[in-house]
Amino acid sequence: MLEVRNREVTYGEFAAVRGVSFDVRDGDLVTIIGANGAGKSTTLRSVMGLLRPRAGTILFRGEDITAEPGYLRARRGISLVPEGRRILPDLTVEENLGLGTYFLQDAGEVAAELERAYTLFPQLRARARQRGKTLSGGEQQMLAIARALVGRPRLLLLDEVSLGLMPTLVEQTFQTIRELHRQGATILLVEQNARMALSVATRGYVLETGIIALSGTAAELAADPNVKRAYLGG
Repeated sequence: MLEVRNREVTYGEFAAVRGVSFDVRDGDLVTIIGANGAGKSTTLRSVMGLLRPRAGTILFRGEDITAEPGYLRARRGISLVPEGRRILPDLTVEENLGLGTYFLQDAGEVAAELERAYTLFPQLRARARQRGKTLSGGEQQMLAIARALVGRPRLLLLDEVSLGLMPTLVEQTFQTIRELHRQGATILLVEQNARMALSVATRGYVLETGIIALSGTAAELAADPNVKRAYLGG
């Protein structure tokens, strides 16, 4: 579904991502793990078209989208849950979700997707008329994920979804990711919590200072001594 080849992204003279290549197949749950500052979020934002790369190509469903802006990638079915959630605080839950349905044409489809979101996150149904800024951190994360889902994405990008959440909410969030994948979602997950990421992923990549250092199945990476030592506390 997604093929990233020799991606390079710079901030001024600083090379944040250097020659990164990876694939996400249809039905995959792929994770990119690494330390803070390794280039994980930069990689994900470049996939979404929010950063202009210095070099490299991106293919989505066999078509070259390297030069396309983010809104066209969203129209193709790539949806991002950004780091820090980035909900609109003065809009209600319902209004935030409505923004996610922008590309849906049929009112029946919109209603069905909103109902799906409320079924997945019952807390949001109870708070549908509340402004986003009144929600707890965990509820805001639910809203950010739900907003990305209601547009029926072909590829869901998740950027550091555990950031700032209490441990019980981290577990709940990853249970939701596991359930979405079970339902057939294709997911690319960038995550600093390597243990949780590898527990839900099918395959993974380790990013170190802008370079892919390791790749393999999630089980292979979880068993790798270097990964254990650096990221799993073993």
